[in-house]
Amino acid sequence: MITKATIDTVFETARVEEVIGDFVQLKRAGSNFKGLSPFSDERSPSFMVSPAKGIWKDFSSGKGGNSVAFLMEHEHFTYPEAIRYLARKYNIEIEETEQTNEEKANTDIRESMYLVSEFAKDYFHKTLLKTEEGKAIGLSYFKERGFTNETIEKFSLGYSPGTWDAFTKEALGKGYKLEFLESTGLTIPREDRPFDRFKSRVMFPIQSMSGRILGFGGRILTNDKKAAKYLNSPESEIYHKSKVLYGIFQAKQSIAKLNNCFLVEGYTDVIQFNQVGIENVVSSSGTALTPDQIRLINRLTKNITVLFDGDAAGLRASVRGIDLILEEGMNVKVCTFPDGEDPDSFAKKTSHDDLVAYLENNAKDFIQFKASLLMNEAKNDPIKKADLIRDMVVSISKIPDRIQREIYIQECSRIMDISEQVLVSTLAQLVQKDTAEVGKKQKQQYKALEIVKSENPADVEKVDVLYRLERKIIEMLLLYGDKTEEFEDVLLKSNGEGEIEHVIEKKEYKVFHRIYLSLQEDEVELANPLFRDIFNDLINYYLQNEGFSLEQYLMHLQPEFAQEVTDILMEDERVVLHNWEGQNIFPKYKKDTIGQNVSETILTLRWYLVGKIIEEIKSSITSTSDNTEPMTMIKDYLGLTSAFSKKLGRVMSRF
Repeated sequence: MITKATIDTVFETARVEEVIGDFVQLKRAGSNFKGLSPFSDERSPSFMVSPAKGIWKDFSSGKGGNSVAFLMEHEHFTYPEAIRYLARKYNIEIEETEQTNEEKANTDIRESMYLVSEFAKDYFHKTLLKTEEGKAIGLSYFKERGFTNETIEKFSLGYSPGTWDAFTKEALGKGYKLEFLESTGLTIPREDRPFDRFKSRVMFPIQSMSGRILGFGGRILTNDKKAAKYLNSPESEIYHKSKVLYGIFQAKQSIAKLNNCFLVEGYTDVIQFNQVGIENVVSSSGTALTPDQIRLINRLTKNITVLFDGDAAGLRASVRGIDLILEEGMNVKVCTFPDGEDPDSFAKKTSHDDLVAYLENNAKDFIQFKASLLMNEAKNDPIKKADLIRDMVVSISKIPDRIQREIYIQECSRIMDISEQVLVSTLAQLVQKDTAEVGKKQKQQYKALEIVKSENPADVEKVDVLYRLERKIIEMLLLYGDKTEEFEDVLLKSNGEGEIEHVIEKKEYKVFHRIYLSLQEDEVELANPLFRDIFNDLINYYLQNEGFSLEQYLMHLQPEFAQEVTDILMEDERVVLHNWEGQNIFPKYKKDTIGQNVSETILTLRWYLVGKIIEEIKSSITSTSDNTEPMTMIKDYLGLTSAFSKKLGRVMSRF
C-alpha cells in the first residue's frame, strides 16, 4: 500500500492542467483552460480545467474532480494506479507498506489483466535482449530494419520464443493466473496444454495514451504461408482495436506541441519516423480508420496529415477514412511517397531535415489529392468525371463548418472547371439530407431520455426547493466558509421601562461559523444524505484546521463527494466557457454579496421548514375535533413567515 506521505507529495506536485494536457488539447480561457470533452463526441468546448482550484469539470457528461479523478475516469485507473502514474510523471519515489492478503485478493479483473500485460511486455523485451534465440532471431531482425538500441527501448520491442508454451510457463511460474493469461489473449486455452498465441514472433506492445499495455502486435519471421504475417491481441476487457492507435503514448506531447498528427498504417512506419526525429506520428495498426481513433487524435490537435504508400493497392478505398476525419470537424491533408516507397523505407534513407521538407512540400489538401487521384480514372469520360465531382462534393458535405464548406466548393469549382452554382446546389441537397437524418436520430434520443414526471407534487417540491437550498449551503461553505463577513443579530433587550425590544446588532462571523450556528440554533439537519455528509465533513475540516485551504481539502476529498463538490466549484466557470461578458452580458458573481447570500439562504430555509410544519398541522385538522390549538399554532407560524418575508424584503409564497 502506498504511504500517505507519498500520496500527499503526489497531490502537492501534480498540476491538473499538465496531467490533463497529456490527453486533451487545452486552450487558455482567462485564468482557466478549456477544451473538447474527452468523454463525449462534441465540437464546441465544454471541458474546463481550473489550475487555481486544482480541478476539472466536463459540462457535457457531468464528470469532474481532481487530477487523480481524471485518470480514474479517462484511463480507468484504480486509485493506486493513478497515484503511481503521477509519481512516475513527476519523478516521485513511492514509499509502500506491505499489502494484506485481503487487499491483494481485492485486485479487480481489469487490474489483473493490466498486470499480466505489463509482465508480458517485460518478458518479451528481456527475451529479445538476453536470450540467444531472441538475439539471433528477434534482435537481428530489428537491427536489419535499422532500429537502434534506444529505439528498441523506447517502444519496448520484444520477442516471443519458438517453444509452444515458453511464455505461459514463465507467467504461471511467477504466480499469474491462467484465466487472465487467457482473457488477455496471450495464452490460447487447450484442455491438455495451453499454448502461447505469439510463438516465434517479434513483439510490438500497444499502449494507451497514458502508457498502459493494452495488447500486442506480433510479426512472424518465417515463411509459413498458413500463419498470418501480423497477429494482434484479440478483443478483450482492456483492448479494443478500433479505439487504440499505435504510438499514441510516445506521440501525444509532440502532437499537441506541433499541432499536427501524421497518420500511417504500420508499426514500423511509426518507429522509423520516431528514430529520424519525427515523433508526432501514430498508426491505425493496419485496420480501417475508425471514428474512435480519430477522436483520440482530436483531443490533441485538429490537424491530421495522412501518409500513404506510393504504390498502395487499395489507395482509393483508404481515402474513405478522409471523409470520417472531415466529419469530426478536423483539417486533413494527404501525402504520398514515391512509387515503391512507404513511410518506413523512405524515412530509413532520408535525413530529418529532408524528410520534414518532403512532408511540407508534398502534403496536399484533401480536395487536391482526391482530384489528382481520381482524374486519371475519369480522363475524358464525362460520366466518370461527373461521379468524381459528386464524390468530392460528398466529402465537402461532411465538413461541419459552413465557411470551410464554401471555400472548398470554390476550390473544387476551380480545379474541376465546373460552375460553382451547380456544386452549391448539389451540396445543399446532401447537407439537407444529412441534417434530416441527424434530426431524426436526435428526436429518437430525446424521446428515450424524456423525464418521467413525478405524480407526487411533494417529490417535485423537495427537488426544486429543499435540494436547491441545501446545495447552496454546501456551495457557500466551499467557496466562502473561511471568509469573515458582517451579519445582523436580533437581540431581545429591556428598554429600562420593563418592556422587551428587538435590537439589531451587527457582528462579524466566519461564514462557516454563522451557517453552523444557525442550523444548530434551529436544530436543523440537512435532509439530503449526500449534502449532510459533505456538510459534516466540511465543518469538521474547518473546526480542526486554523485556516481553510481549498486545494488541501480537495486533495483528500472522499471519492463519493468528488462529483458534487466539483459541480459546485466549477459552476461559475460556465461564465468563462460561454464568454458571456464578451457578449455584453455581465453576470453577478456570488463573491460580491457573500453575507447577503448566507443570510437569505438561511432565512429561506427557515421559511421553507416552517411552511412544511404548517402543512403538517393543517393535515392533522379534522371536522370532529377541537381545532383551537392547531389553528393557534398555524397563526403563530404564519406570523413567523411574515417576519421572514419582511426580513428578506419580498413576499414569500409556496414554491
